[in-house]
Amino acid sequence: MSYTVQFSQVTPYMGYLAGGACLSLQMAAISFFAGGTVGLACASVLEYGPAWARWPVKAYVVFFLNTPLLVQIFFFYFALPDVGIMLGSEQAVLVGMSLNAGSYLTEIMRTGFRVLRRSELEAAETLGFTRLQTIRHVIWPHICKVLFLPLSNQYIILTLTTSIAAIFGVEELTGRAYNVNSQTFRSLEVFLIAALYYVGLTFVASIMLHMVGYHVFGIRRKVF
Repeated sequence: MSYTVQFSQVTPYMGYLAGGACLSLQMAAISFFAGGTVGLACASVLEYGPAWARWPVKAYVVFFLNTPLLVQIFFFYFALPDVGIMLGSEQAVLVGMSLNAGSYLTEIMRTGFRVLRRSELEAAETLGFTRLQTIRHVIWPHICKVLFLPLSNQYIILTLTTSIAAIFGVEELTGRAYNVNSQTFRSLEVFLIAALYYVGLTFVASIMLHMVGYHVFGIRRKVF
């Protein structure tokens, strides 16, 4: 059976797909910064917090590291309404992705804490810094510089993971590609263009991370 490639039937939807790509990038950014906040808080508790606070944090990390992201989002989207908590499809995806990313970022940031020089912590203590001030002015800048590359890779992974939102009807890039395919029935062309858009997204994200790393932390990160 012969197949004739006809991109002309898909090109009118390029702007529509580009809008989905922008939403994918936005969702990745929200998930990463929310997950980073969770990860920093949890890593701080695990490394410096009291023993009673470590157990629930460990339970959270173990649970989200060892269950599929899709199952987690299913729980937020389908199970929480049974107890009166209603989340929209995009909200459920963002919550799931943020908490999932937070568990991974917790482990990444703990590595940064462990390579922190003891003399820096002692200097902060000598200056009378509180625990929060020590985290903000000593620990956080240090782990940002040391862990910039693995954190950048995690952000790229999150950007690609946003495609899972299409299952819940979110019109990010993959969701819009489904919609275009259902109207044109040109699967090869539609999903090839969607794949190229994802390459473009990772390229844009890599350039942004390279600029942040170079200008803020003095780190040279290869774009590709």
